[in-house]
This record gives sequence, C-alpha cells and structure tokens, in this order.
Amino acid sequence: MAIRRINRGLLYVLLLLIACFYLIPVYVVLVTSFKTNTEVSLSQMWWLPHQWSLQALGAAWHALGPNFGNSFMLAVPATILASLFGSINGYALSKWKFKGANVVFFLILFGMFIPYQSVLIPLLKVLDLISLYNTIPGLILVHVVYGIPICTLIFRNFYASIPTDIIESAQIDGTGYWGIYRHIILPLSISGFVVAGIWEFTQVWNNFLFAVAVTNPPHQPVTVALVNIAGSQTVQFNEQMASALIASIPTLIVYIFLGKYFVRGLLAGSVKG
Repeated sequence: MAIRRINRGLLYVLLLLIACFYLIPVYVVLVTSFKTNTEVSLSQMWWLPHQWSLQALGAAWHALGPNFGNSFMLAVPATILASLFGSINGYALSKWKFKGANVVFFLILFGMFIPYQSVLIPLLKVLDLISLYNTIPGLILVHVVYGIPICTLIFRNFYASIPTDIIESAQIDGTGYWGIYRHIILPLSISGFVVAGIWEFTQVWNNFLFAVAVTNPPHQPVTVALVNIAGSQTVQFNEQMASALIASIPTLIVYIFLGKYFVRGLLAGSVKG
C-alpha cells in the first residue's frame, strides 16, 4: 500500500512537471500582456512585470472589440446548425438503415478530408452567385457545410449505443420517424451535442482561411483582426500577446466549464449496452 502511494505521488509530480512545461507559452503570453512597451524584451521575457499595466489589454480590446461580436454571430449559429444537422444524419444512418446507407455515410465522411484550399475558388464563386459573399450568413453556411461530416460521425457513433429495442417499442406504439427523434433521441443526445458543440465551436472560432477569404472589413471575425494587429514596421509584442489572450478566452471558457462533459460524451458513445 505504501509503495502504491509513493508511485502515485511520483506520477502526480511527473504530470505536474509536464503540465508546467506545457503551460510555459501561456505563462509568457500572460506576463507579457500586462507589461509596458519598455519592459518587453527577450532578456526580460520570463520576468514578471515590474509595473502591472492594462494598457496593452485596453489597446487590444479596442482593436478586437467589433470583430469579437462578429465571431460570436458566426460561431454560435454555425455550431448549433452543424450539430443539429449532424444529429439528424447520425439518427438516420444509425437507427434507420436503408439501402446504400454505408455509401451515403462514406460520402458524407469524405467531406472531412477535402482540403479547404482546393474548394476556395469555387466556394467564393458560389457565395457571390447567391449574394452571400462578404456576409456573416455566408461564412456561417460555409462552416455548417464543413462541420456536418464530423458532427455526423460523432452522432452516428453516439446513437449506435442506444438500444434498438427503444426505437422498436416506439414504432409499435405508433410513433413515427420524427416523433421518435423528438421524444426519444433528442432527450438522450445531450452528451452528444456537448461533444459536437465544443468541437465545432472551437473549429469555427479559430478558423482563419475561410474568414479572410469570404469576408472583408467590417464583417471579419476576430482571427483576422488578430493577424491585422501586427504592424508592418514595428511589432508591439505586449499588444500582440494581449490580443491572443483575449481571442482565446471564449474557447478557454468553453473547455473549462464543459470539458468534463466533453470526456463523458466521448465515452458515452464508445461502448454499447
């Protein structure tokens, strides 16, 4: 028993050291964000600020504020729609087997492996044709289409763990396709929506290529504004670090409050029975 406690203690110490090493860049971002311009240098990179200042954070928020709203207007609807469509697809492909279901699933899944760059030109032409170029709704549409494959995969695996007897019992009682989905499948899908939602929100919030290609100011999300903060002549590293810190806060909050549900959701669809 004593040996087991010692081994566990050593394991915790090792994990703590690994976590500290992994968080070194986060430490540099944090301390640099609260420094003044005069304190930002390679020789003082690891030091705490002599005088804590909110100047860099204020300047970063002034530059990112309008784009922050654009990112929320983009990420929230895109996450909800992609998760909902993925849920419907996963329900159909896992509980209502039809001829060619595996082929349809393969074709949907194939969308995950299409590089963004290969579809960029035709994508822009289509958005311009339907008058959605340089609009937040157009960017939402792009992310929903690209998010459906991974969300379908998540929900298909998740619904596979739901006993088929429940579906058959509902059919015997006269409940139809959509009735089963609404009254049985959806209430059981909370963990699946958490997993798909966290994944999709993170992907949409952090995406840069579609954001910079599809939208122009003032409709660009925060990722594009973050890149634009870099000056062409001089770089204010404290403002850069503060901007990166502010831009990462939403995804950080999502993982802090929903991280444990993310793991539970992954495990919920990993075994049957």
